[in-house]
Amino acid sequence: MNILITGATGLIGKKMVSLLKKDNHIIHYLSTSKSKIEHTPNYKGFYWNPGKGEIDLAAFEDVSVVIHLAGASVSKKWSKSYKNEIIQSRVQTANLLFKTLQSHPNKVKQFVAASAVGIYPNDLTAIYNEDDSKIDDSFLGEVTQLWEESTNLFKSLPLLVTTIRIGVVLAKESGALVEMTKPIKYGFGAALASGKQYVSWIHIDDLVAIFKYVIDNNLEGIYNAVSPYPTTNEELTKAIAKTIHKPLFLPNVPKFMLRLLLGEMHQIVTSSQHVSSRKILDSGFQFQYASLSKSLQNLLK
Repeated sequence: MNILITGATGLIGKKMVSLLKKDNHIIHYLSTSKSKIEHTPNYKGFYWNPGKGEIDLAAFEDVSVVIHLAGASVSKKWSKSYKNEIIQSRVQTANLLFKTLQSHPNKVKQFVAASAVGIYPNDLTAIYNEDDSKIDDSFLGEVTQLWEESTNLFKSLPLLVTTIRIGVVLAKESGALVEMTKPIKYGFGAALASGKQYVSWIHIDDLVAIFKYVIDNNLEGIYNAVSPYPTTNEELTKAIAKTIHKPLFLPNVPKFMLRLLLGEMHQIVTSSQHVSSRKILDSGFQFQYASLSKSLQNLLK
């Protein structure tokens, strides 16, 4: 099967490409950088410029599934201009894909788009599932709402539309786990704010397996991509320290200090979303790394 991926060179995208190649799928990917375009028999790059509405139509040749992962990192400083880039890198790209599929003949049967659990309201007690319609009153809530609205456009086309709400991704290469492990490794580890805020996490291998699963099983609708066992910031910090055999002795970093250091971005580490994976489990998906200790052993050893 031919699968077109946006964001193929990002953390999740690289893992996705690797997994799908093992299954003998032919990968097409879109890149805004002409120098990053490769052409091998099962991995073919095509140029696009979403800002100018430009896209190489050859990218869609014999493609059955589009996986939309493109989006600027939310972990860089949130200046006014960068906040706009965070939104546009998701929405503008989706809009270009939609207009292209709408106006040109194609064989696409399914559109699978990333989203995030940041859409759910910050709450220490609620447990969220895919039917919850309340949206977090924050910049991250706004981003994910606009992101999903752009995905919903595809429902007017004759194809399956699937939204994957991604939790905190644990990976070796980069991301949350790498950043949390650094201070612990050097003896400066501490829980953040109250430490009671929930972290709905997922091992990167399980995340890409969920994307593959919804494609293999023609699943549509919204699915949370989180481990069945969310943890708290404090428990995650302790578990990392235990795995790498480092002591934790510093007090929690107060919320006001995180606000001073990170500004509005403190939401990333202080908001709490306890998210359920019941729906994907009920569909038959099996997690390889459901437990936090097993995940950390795999990623940090």
